[in-house]
Amino acid sequence: MGTPAKIRAANIGAARIVALLLLPIALSACAGSDEVKSITYTDDRGVANQPFPNNYKSEILSFMKTYLNNPVGVRDAVMAEPVQRVVGGRLRYVSCLRYSARDSDGNYREPRERAILYVDGRLDRIIENASEPCAGAVYAAFPDLEKMVR
Repeated sequence: MGTPAKIRAANIGAARIVALLLLPIALSACAGSDEVKSITYTDDRGVANQPFPNNYKSEILSFMKTYLNNPVGVRDAVMAEPVQRVVGGRLRYVSCLRYSARDSDGNYREPRERAILYVDGRLDRIIENASEPCAGAVYAAFPDLEKMVR
């Protein structure tokens, strides 16, 4: 028989091996759980029949007032009315927006195109890389964005 110190060391070593063997099994059980949900700002149930965002213009103006560093003096603002598009594998209403905003030094940037995504009829988020969701968008002047104040 070994000394008590050797027996303890052998037990600790065996316990580590068992733990290492059981860890992947425990983690795979967590990964396969249907109860894990993502965090969103809206109650995105993933349904295909999304309601039309009736207040989209006022929601965009409110959002852009906080999104832009300087909402005063926006130029060349145009917007496309919301249309249904598949974004992230789900059918959503998307409105496209193009504008030139002022930098902190007062100079104007090149026009930027953004996609506004709606979930359950409310503005959910802005997509900065809007080339795909805004492909073929039909724009109209959006003078209210140019009239924003702080």
